[in-house]
Amino acid sequence: MTGLSRVLSLGMLLALGACAFGNQAVGPSLYGDDSYDDQSPLALGTSTFVPRGVTPGRDTGTAVGSRIDELRDQLEALQDQIIEENSQLQTLRRQARQSAGAYHELKGRMNARLTVGTTPGNPELVEQWRKAQAELSQVDASINDMNRVAGEVDSSATLGAYLLQAIPATFRLSGAVDEDHRQLEILEDETNQTVVLVDRLESELTEDIARQSAYLSTERANLTATSVAIRNGEYVGVSLANRAYGVPAPAAPQGAAPLVGRARPLVVIRFDSPNVNYEPALFSAVSAALERRPNAGFDLVAVAPGSGSTGGVNLAAQTARQNAEKVLRSLTNMGLPADRLSLSSVTNPPATVGEVHVYVR
Repeated sequence: MTGLSRVLSLGMLLALGACAFGNQAVGPSLYGDDSYDDQSPLALGTSTFVPRGVTPGRDTGTAVGSRIDELRDQLEALQDQIIEENSQLQTLRRQARQSAGAYHELKGRMNARLTVGTTPGNPELVEQWRKAQAELSQVDASINDMNRVAGEVDSSATLGAYLLQAIPATFRLSGAVDEDHRQLEILEDETNQTVVLVDRLESELTEDIARQSAYLSTERANLTATSVAIRNGEYVGVSLANRAYGVPAPAAPQGAAPLVGRARPLVVIRFDSPNVNYEPALFSAVSAALERRPNAGFDLVAVAPGSGSTGGVNLAAQTARQNAEKVLRSLTNMGLPADRLSLSSVTNPPATVGEVHVYVR
């Protein structure tokens, strides 16, 4: 970590806006044509699921023939359900892709504006951020709707499983003529094809829900990082969660004393003015550390001056702790998981102002 271990003295004024928005924070089709928008940033399945229909039967005048008619009606009902479920799925996919596309357009406009710099808390960017959040909420709603459709498909699968058992049982009934068995063979083939279609529909639905959930989690974290950038009026990059997700961090050390004066901090934030604009440099340093070590954790130490009266020392320690908690909240707002962070306090007689040291572990 030698290349990343550097001290950043930060003393610029922080001009945060007053808004509170930062806290809201497969294969081809079995039947039919594939149709989807391959320009969408949200990857979803592309298959359509349209059954071929049920072959009509001829009345044989037997009791077995009547039973075959009942089974044929049930297969037709099953296929009607599949057509409706497929229609719902394609509509939800289209809506999710449109919302994701609108979200990414807004995200690109915000990032372009932030990259060149703007005023902290720019109300135009705040409004774009709110619209982007609304588009992500539509993606979230489509996940809920897909879960509902998945429940309906599960019921269709149950009906299909019943038909696969009922048709062989009908073969064993007495009183059938050859035409009955011929119709049963056709019905069995079409039922098998329909059940395969249900299985594939269920599988793609499950994959779509998983993909959308992962996409939504990532973009919500990115949107939170964007809210930090808007408050500061400058681009800070994608969420730290993108680099830290799914990689366990090493255990936090016991206490602050072993770190201060012995280990070299990644960042030192000096709170020598009422408001300190530490977030951009802090994000850059932590982001670079995670690029080198995706499993890195970060220990925040509140360092307070240790000289003066007892009351003065206690007040300084309390203020340093509050500053460290503020830095910790900044990191979590940037998307860094809370389990990657630890916070402790120490007094340091040589110190003249309160500081927050950030160490990599």
